[in-house]
Amino acid sequence: MTGPAHIAVVGAGMAAARFAERYHALGGTARVTLYGAEPRPPYNRVLLADVLTGRYAAEAVTLPAGAADLRTGSEAVALDPAARTLTLADGRGDTWDELVLATGANPVLPPIRGLRRPDGAGLRDGVHSLRTLDDCARLAEDVGTARRAVVIGGGVLGVSVARALAALGLAVEIVHQGPHLIERQLDAEAAEALRGGLRGLGVEVYPNNRARAVADTDGDGRSAVELAGGYRLGTDLVVLACGVRPRTALAHSAGLTVDTGVVVDDTLTTSAPHVHAIGDCAQHRGTVHGLSGPAWEQADVLAARLSGSDPGARYRGSRPLARLSAGPLEYAALGEAHLDTEDQAADPELNVLRLSDATRGSYKKLVLRGERLVGAILLGDLATVGELTRAYERDTPVPDRPLHLLTSYGASP
Repeated sequence: MTGPAHIAVVGAGMAAARFAERYHALGGTARVTLYGAEPRPPYNRVLLADVLTGRYAAEAVTLPAGAADLRTGSEAVALDPAARTLTLADGRGDTWDELVLATGANPVLPPIRGLRRPDGAGLRDGVHSLRTLDDCARLAEDVGTARRAVVIGGGVLGVSVARALAALGLAVEIVHQGPHLIERQLDAEAAEALRGGLRGLGVEVYPNNRARAVADTDGDGRSAVELAGGYRLGTDLVVLACGVRPRTALAHSAGLTVDTGVVVDDTLTTSAPHVHAIGDCAQHRGTVHGLSGPAWEQADVLAARLSGSDPGARYRGSRPLARLSAGPLEYAALGEAHLDTEDQAADPELNVLRLSDATRGSYKKLVLRGERLVGAILLGDLATVGELTRAYERDTPVPDRPLHLLTSYGASP
């Protein structure tokens, strides 16, 4: 069977670059074109906070894209799955044999008064989101004249940005609507240890609080973030870190099935033949992962299928693993880490083990179901993260003394 002659990839982010690089590495012979709306080649968005601090130059986070034809500044605005055509913002068009949607996601702008300019054309001065390198450059410019910052959102991005701003010398406050930091991945005890680490860096955290407005103060050129309870936090700049929403407008207008994301099956094919979706825009078995790990796993599967190296490859889903490397704030969370001792009544095979060291600010937790590791949290000490991850991914029985997974497991032969 003859393979595709041209594969068009709409998007030039992390998932797109991974697909193109793996497709050619696996021997794919089609011409691959990446259409990116940004004026830059693909780069690693996970490292934006480190670009902000100057740890990495913008050019250093560029990602390889194999032998793909990269067209930056070329936003796709329409596609016709039946005719197998796409239209770009400048009016040009192209044809394709297979199309990959890797359109990513947009930052969520929360319903907070005063975020936008009076004319509605973008965010007001001093208010930032952080999704692109251009966002990073604009934020860095404002940081140079700021003394205080408020980060709205205490998820992974919010914590990363707060840590970066503190490293640049700003007094930082995080306003988080959830009960504790990074509640999707950390339990309350781990989040409290993380909060203590942030406080040591000069970052204060306000959980269970909602920002309702950004307002000017009395003629001093500064702003204030007003909380739902009426309390005001004076600030020079505001960073929105309230999550992302899959970018699905192109797929929706083309008549593809869209729920939260673009719906795909185990072959990563959408409701239209020859049209696929991967990464932050894709919804598989009801889940939009929004993490780089699953995006790359999806890209690998699709590259194997379309290159012909493994036509029967299937994506069965990803086992959640999140990691933040931020000096003293390092953490890793995997699997069903949210389960706790109160869940044991409904699940008698469940066993939860913990080790904490308040003096070092470290916290470790294992969640076992029978003899198998189903979840874990490491905070402040990631020495055994590799071994834990392998035990989790292989789904093999753990040692008779599972506490060694948190202590001396790495020394085992």
